[in-house]
Amino acid sequence: MDHFAVVPLDTQVPAIDEKAAIDPWLLLRHGTDPAGFAQDESLFALANGTLGVRGNLEECDSPSQATLLSAVWERTPIDYHERFPGFASHTDTRIPVADAARIHLRLGDTPVRLDQGEWLHFERALDLRNGSYRRRLRWRSPEGATLEIEAERIVSLHDAGLLAIHYRVRSLDYAGPITLESSISTAREAAGQGFDPRIGSRIDGGLSTVDACAEEDLAWVGQQTTHSGIGLVCAQRHQHAGDLQFRYANLAPHGVLQVYEGMLAPGQAVTLDKYVAYAFTAPLAGDPQDSLLARARSQLDTAIALGYPALLARQAQALSALWARADLAIDGDPATEQALRFNLFHVFQSSSRDSHGTAAAKGLTGEGYEGHYFWDAEVFMLPVLATLAPQLARAMLTWRFRTLDNARRHARELNHPRGALYAWRTISGDECSSYFPSGSAQYHINAAVAWAIRLYVDASGDDAFLLECGAEMLFETARIWLEIGHFSARHGNAFCIREVTGPDEYSALVDNNHYTNRLAQRHLHDAAAVADWMALAHPAEHAALAERIELRADESTEWRRAARAMHLPVDPALDIFPQDDGFLDKPRMPAMPATAPSRQPLLLRLHPLTLYRHQVCKQADTLLALMLAGEQVDVAAKRRNFDYYEGVTVHDSTLSASTFAVMAAEVGHAEKTHRYFMDTLRVDLDDLHGNAAHGLHMAAMAGSWLALTWGYGGLRVHGGLPALAPKLPAAWRSYRFGLRWRDAHLRIEVDGAGVLYTLTEGSALTFLHDGLPQRLHAGQPLRLPCVGFAEAEPAPLPPLKAVIFDLDGVIADTAVVHHAAWKRLAEEIGVPFDEATGERMKGVDRRGSLEILLQAATRSFTEDEKHALAAHKNDYYRAQIERFGPQDLLPGARSAIEQVRQAGLKVALASASRNAGLLLERLGIADLFDVVVDANRISRSKPDPEIFLAAASALGVAPNECMGVEDAVAGIASIHAAGMAAVGIGQASALAEADLVLPDIAAFDIQMVTTNRTANRRKHAA
Repeated sequence: MDHFAVVPLDTQVPAIDEKAAIDPWLLLRHGTDPAGFAQDESLFALANGTLGVRGNLEECDSPSQATLLSAVWERTPIDYHERFPGFASHTDTRIPVADAARIHLRLGDTPVRLDQGEWLHFERALDLRNGSYRRRLRWRSPEGATLEIEAERIVSLHDAGLLAIHYRVRSLDYAGPITLESSISTAREAAGQGFDPRIGSRIDGGLSTVDACAEEDLAWVGQQTTHSGIGLVCAQRHQHAGDLQFRYANLAPHGVLQVYEGMLAPGQAVTLDKYVAYAFTAPLAGDPQDSLLARARSQLDTAIALGYPALLARQAQALSALWARADLAIDGDPATEQALRFNLFHVFQSSSRDSHGTAAAKGLTGEGYEGHYFWDAEVFMLPVLATLAPQLARAMLTWRFRTLDNARRHARELNHPRGALYAWRTISGDECSSYFPSGSAQYHINAAVAWAIRLYVDASGDDAFLLECGAEMLFETARIWLEIGHFSARHGNAFCIREVTGPDEYSALVDNNHYTNRLAQRHLHDAAAVADWMALAHPAEHAALAERIELRADESTEWRRAARAMHLPVDPALDIFPQDDGFLDKPRMPAMPATAPSRQPLLLRLHPLTLYRHQVCKQADTLLALMLAGEQVDVAAKRRNFDYYEGVTVHDSTLSASTFAVMAAEVGHAEKTHRYFMDTLRVDLDDLHGNAAHGLHMAAMAGSWLALTWGYGGLRVHGGLPALAPKLPAAWRSYRFGLRWRDAHLRIEVDGAGVLYTLTEGSALTFLHDGLPQRLHAGQPLRLPCVGFAEAEPAPLPPLKAVIFDLDGVIADTAVVHHAAWKRLAEEIGVPFDEATGERMKGVDRRGSLEILLQAATRSFTEDEKHALAAHKNDYYRAQIERFGPQDLLPGARSAIEQVRQAGLKVALASASRNAGLLLERLGIADLFDVVVDANRISRSKPDPEIFLAAASALGVAPNECMGVEDAVAGIASIHAAGMAAVGIGQASALAEADLVLPDIAAFDIQMVTTNRTANRRKHAA
């Protein structure tokens, strides 16, 4: 098990303090179980946006250790059995390069094998103040020699390709020779593509060694990719201290090594400082090895001249600006403060600084997702960087501008004669997804880039970027919406966007995806506004750009017209935004078997078509649209959407939790805000998705900062101004964060007394607090009341107009008859049938019940056989209910229905039975019902809401004007999904989700349930 403590590297190792306080600036782990080392290699990885080195132990050859360069990737053809026009032709894969984070040891002639000795004490530490990874191991060899090995490393934030390692071995009781073998290894290849498409890759080609040299002063290897034409050099030099001298240098089977020897005595130590530099070419650039070697040597010369202590001090200085802008403090929760700082550090260090790349999904911490860039960078990471490290946000968007021609080519591949379409997943800028329904069809990537441009310019005031790069990207990508959308006469001439896939990849190729439409609307408005601004304020630049991209004079008018007419419907029954035109018509996804791996996403268990046919969301989709562009939507509507989509979202993506945290805070769900915040906060620290070993989840890490600042802090951008509405969670006494806005830095401190706003930089700043403009001046802090975090009240319910009853178990006990019929059928076909199986069938229609029964069958059945079996069961059932009469009504059932009618309310029946009408006739109560909806009138069984929605529609009333009465868990879920209050009949423990539970139908009192309906509904909503 891991523990956290503070142990400075240069002190004697104390006894482990299991209760040591958490230092929010230091992540420290103890433990010697190799099973967790691959995850730790990700957690303790260091990077600078160009170079990434996983957190290995220098003495061990870990199979999961890797060194990565953002600019080094291989191009592999995609093989299709059936290729159609416009399919992606190749994929780009970031591949491990020569790894120099290795220093092997020998004591005399015996190699030090850590797995063969005794680990007396081990700890790793990530120091967030100076960006160093250090670790200490006290180890006893099988022969009884005890060593203390200390290592510290940095990946320089000043020098793009520089790794520096400070390595020290101290003897506790050993006397004799010691050898340090410092190597550069080229043995590591890219991880293979297994069943999980998120991990590894299939590489055609890769890196080969083209040259190598090992001498006393310098050792290096040169490598070259097979297809992408990228060359690199990795070179190393050393400084040493103690009784340590250079012995020899040599070429190895896979790389080079330099060997140092010395003598140890108890209490003595030897020290080796290792400096590694990487230089690389652009694809197909053909830079000669001599040129690359000269660049690497120059970096090493600088590093040697400075020395390790000075490099470490520079590292701390580089990070100090980030921590000053983040200005983070949480009183009462140091673990959360530490996790937030840890996540922010990784986002910062993995973001490109040279505009030749952006932030990959796994950063530079592992090989997951092949090192690809996604829309995550603009939607989750850039908002964090824009207010804390704007130069990195600019570099991210500049890379998009550099790949604009690739986006233009991609648009032509998809038959768009004008405009640009950014790739969904890429490294080079070309589309790398071989599955277009959830790849190229995600046109919303264009809107993400446009949204990020607007946010960056608002936050930075960098109009020069807009003129030089941003406007051209906005215009070219906006053109695509007019290519894939049209003004639909069938939808009142609204602008509709066809055949796209939204962020929820469990629905694909849909019309009018709400997220896509809403973000496209924002994109089109922004493109038109920027075109007008350029024409008025910068006419020369506007004219030059218009000529270069053949921009028509009327295009901005067309964009504005499409934006105003964008189709964003509200479902009349549920009063929510449909995720797409067909989403709400689908059945909900049935529960997966309990035997399935709990952390394995549905995409690894089910065929895509199975996912597409159900209401199931991989991640936030509609809610993300409301978070990014929902300022015109009122809080009550956002809450309705939150409550509905929470019920159909499985959070298989680590992107999801942060959006739910932000939106839960906005609509007033305090407990859910905390739960989702913790999910995005600790997704890698606690390995919540089971794949942190393959790299950290950068968007989730950035999402934790969004959950703090956008969620608890209420941060948004309204009219180009920062808008805040801070809330104080119950778990914290106070918290603080900062944000950079143009030339000012704003500190936000929230405690029980309210919010204190302070300018720590700049002379004045205008912002919004709880929707009202505020003007803040330097030296004049502003104290305002906190918005508060009381649970928001649900919208008032309209008067009750109808009650919809279930049949089985509520009005008559037909479950016994069903049970007997199914048991008889089971005996005939030799399938086991027990009480548990019968319980699972409650509330489920005939075909669904048959599928449950046949799960235990030893053979498969054809569709014709299943149809015949269902008919046989129904014959047995009908034979029994033919003998039913009024005496078979449950006690109080007739009275309950008559009470409803006498109260002037409408009455309906919603039964999964196809024989409901016959039963009502036999029971003598058919004339008491205004409407009967049974399985003959619906296509989807409970817990889908269709049957209750159909009953409300037939009665001519709104769903929230109805109350449902049910005895089954599936029925209660169906009622709630329909937006109705639910009365449960049966045991309270089994029907805990109902708004009101009665022991039996005889306890039904219409006055009581009507009086308590609002309170019960509010209780359920909370």
